[in-house]
Amino acid sequence: MEVDLAIYNLGSINADNFYFVPHIPVAGETLAATALRRGLGGKGANMSVAAARAAAQVFHIGAIGEDGRWARTRLLEYGVDVAYISESTEPTGHANICVAADGENQIVLFPGANRSVTTDQIGTALSGANAADILLLQNETNAQRVAAEMGKTLGLHVAYAAAPFEAEAVKSVLPFLDFLFLNAVEAEQLQQALGTAPENLAVPNVIITSGRKGSHWIDTNKGKTEHFPAMRISPVDTTGAGDTFTGYVLAGIDRGFPVAQAIRTATVAAALMVTRHGTADVIPDLKEVQDARFG
Repeated sequence: MEVDLAIYNLGSINADNFYFVPHIPVAGETLAATALRRGLGGKGANMSVAAARAAAQVFHIGAIGEDGRWARTRLLEYGVDVAYISESTEPTGHANICVAADGENQIVLFPGANRSVTTDQIGTALSGANAADILLLQNETNAQRVAAEMGKTLGLHVAYAAAPFEAEAVKSVLPFLDFLFLNAVEAEQLQQALGTAPENLAVPNVIITSGRKGSHWIDTNKGKTEHFPAMRISPVDTTGAGDTFTGYVLAGIDRGFPVAQAIRTATVAAALMVTRHGTADVIPDLKEVQDARFG
């Protein structure tokens, strides 16, 4: 049964610059790009767009510079509520992304305005939230712990996508989390930092993605792990696939679906995403996901 809830996403907003290259450059190498494309990105913006395209009501909490007003307009066009996006004196964040011929990528981030979100801004946004709404966080903004603690106090389900990975950032929000999203590398890094396996964390739901190997959902309350295979697909660009997956999972949960069902839908959305060049601008909508067929 679907319920009328919402997702509040404290997340980054970036201008993404895509450089298409024959291979990922190594240290000291100068490499000519074959093409350049620009678009809306940032892990936060990607997840907001994904959740909105998965039919969730999404409120984005973030910041842009004067040069980023186009990004706020683009988010609005994609169905995201932008009332809690502030304008900073810092320039809008951006990412330089090298995309290789095999679909792999390399990313350099400039945080910019993403690190200028205020506590008052977060409080104003969450003052309109209802208990059981979802608060989503990633590690591309400031004030993550403040927001997580505030969300937990208000009775929201707090979710954290642990990227870009920093062990201390994860540790600071762990006591408040209901959902933790990691890729396989991040899961190993966190285990080394904490000295304990993901299944032993005091987080009810730990979801680990492993690219072509699919994903795992660890229900720590029940001591149960479930595997979800990936779709068979030939990727052209893996950028934003994990963000799409996270947004779709939380949108499904927000709409009242069981976690396993939400993950299966998100797996299809991520598979479609890796067949496309780009980030927020090319995230599939729910109808595309429902109609998708894979061999």
